[in-house]
Amino acid sequence: MMNQALIDKLSTAKVLVLGDLMLDRYWSGGTTRISPEAPVPVVKIGDEFERLGGSGNVAANISALGGQAHLLAMLGDDEAADSVVTLARQGDIDCHLLRDKQSTTTVKLRIISQQQQLLRLDFEKTDVTQQQIDDFHLKFGDLLRSVGAVVVSDYGKGGVPNPEAVIEQAKAVGVPVLVDPKGRDYAKYRYAQLVTPNYREFEEVVGPCSSEQILESKAKSLIGDLDIDAILITRGDKGMTLVRREQATVNLAAQTREVFDVTGAGDTVCGVCAVGIACGIDLETSIGLANKAAGIVVGKFGTATVSANELHISTSALSKQKTFDELQLKEVLEKKRADGARIVMTNGCFDVLHAGHVEYLRNARLLGDYLVVAVNSDSSVSTLKGENRPIHRLSDRLAVLAALESVDALVSFEDSTPLALINNLRPDVLVKGGDYRLEEIVGGEEVIANGGRVEVLPFVEGHSSSSILNKMGVE
Repeated sequence: MMNQALIDKLSTAKVLVLGDLMLDRYWSGGTTRISPEAPVPVVKIGDEFERLGGSGNVAANISALGGQAHLLAMLGDDEAADSVVTLARQGDIDCHLLRDKQSTTTVKLRIISQQQQLLRLDFEKTDVTQQQIDDFHLKFGDLLRSVGAVVVSDYGKGGVPNPEAVIEQAKAVGVPVLVDPKGRDYAKYRYAQLVTPNYREFEEVVGPCSSEQILESKAKSLIGDLDIDAILITRGDKGMTLVRREQATVNLAAQTREVFDVTGAGDTVCGVCAVGIACGIDLETSIGLANKAAGIVVGKFGTATVSANELHISTSALSKQKTFDELQLKEVLEKKRADGARIVMTNGCFDVLHAGHVEYLRNARLLGDYLVVAVNSDSSVSTLKGENRPIHRLSDRLAVLAALESVDALVSFEDSTPLALINNLRPDVLVKGGDYRLEEIVGGEEVIANGGRVEVLPFVEGHSSSSILNKMGVE
């Protein structure tokens, strides 16, 4: 769980944010008629507000979590830059803005009515000057000595001149670099610790990914080619996928939340990850926090931030749910163990749930204090049972299992066996149904080696998924 100690630790993070800094403007008003001049709505502007965009939104998210955000950027010497300075001060961001009259500050103006975006007007920044570039690299060298992580927020507008040199300089002094990328040329991000493309951006670089296996293979190939540590692919309602060079791939389910506005969600993910890494939190935990933060920020309007308190409330809410991704569940189980609970785990497809399953799960729950049920994903069921299975999709199978009083937690897995999941969650008791021998139970030896035990519960006679499917004419 995210406790006060973790919140306090986040406040020790010092992060330097580089990249394309923008001003997001919002003009909002009511729409009651269509223009007589053209078939477009007439918006009577009644409200105007501004927020930091691009790298500024990354820095704002870092500051909102309690971290120390240092923002280095090149801007015009204009009215929009004045607004950026004001907003940064209000957000407690340490700014190092290199302003020049020969350049202009990028502004994105959104026209809003009834909380819906009708139109966006972009006022793009012109090329930066050589003096700005020289000053940028000098200032970067000075600031690098005092931070725990660097974020490169690339929107393709030249906000980080020569990113390769920046990343190499940071690597030389042991400061990790996180990159929110843009474009197809990822060679400029060589040696970064973490690159965070969304799914569309990732496919633009590596080509179509028709399966999870192809996605993982292409991600690992890119990691090897560029000598980076990890790629985090954000996938909207499919959550996130973390791929690393040697370690197992981690899939995080999207947080259950109504999506209101995805603007700046990638900035939030990168900022939260950077805060975690900068204060010494491991990568998986940092990404778990970023996943929760993304689930919160998409429920807000416009470019938005997430506070440490909101993350704490989101994490605390996990105690009321039953379906988790792997990282969430590991966090919950650590808290349960700290409270002295004995963790029981079983697994299966549970495609056709019947009374025998209900009795089996009830008996499994009696072997400990907290029952975790690992459920094969749809693709995993198809691999094991054939192309005409599953009968019920994963979300439906999880919903039915969650309704059982005996089941405390549910987690799905993509592999044909739950071995990797068992090794990660480390249950105290592993349970299987039937007449298995110990050596036939996946994960059994590992659980025993960790000090746990394995139990085999007999099937309830008269109940069989196969017989039910035969009656239905399904092989």
